[in-house]
Amino acid sequence: ILHLPFLGIAFLLMDAKECIMSAEEIFLNKIEKFISLHRNSFLVLSATLHGPPEWELMFRIQQRFLGSNLRILPVHNIVNAINIMCTIAKTTSKPNIDTICYRMITTKAYIIEQSPVWKTLQKIKLSSDSISPN
Repeated sequence: ILHLPFLGIAFLLMDAKECIMSAEEIFLNKIEKFISLHRNSFLVLSATLHGPPEWELMFRIQQRFLGSNLRILPVHNIVNAINIMCTIAKTTSKPNIDTICYRMITTKAYIIEQSPVWKTLQKIKLSSDSISPN
């Protein structure tokens, strides 16, 4: 478990093969305890190859914890795991999250302004406002 309290996030690293080979309740109980302690929890599930057994495992975990604060991150090796954890930590830090939110709001406004559908709707509204009922 890697807990970053100053960011409010925590990572639980698990090996998919070990989970598949162990009793289901053992790793599900571990995950349940983990998400009960941390409000923003990420399960980093490592497997060299994400084949049908690994996808089935992720599906069972998603079904069990649907609606919780758990996010599952499939990775292939420790380098992938470190990179994704660093990216999440970086993007959730205060100065970066403000910048990202601002960029998303700006992008949304730009998309709406440039959207042909939006322009058509504005024209329809303008033309319907100019028609006066008799």
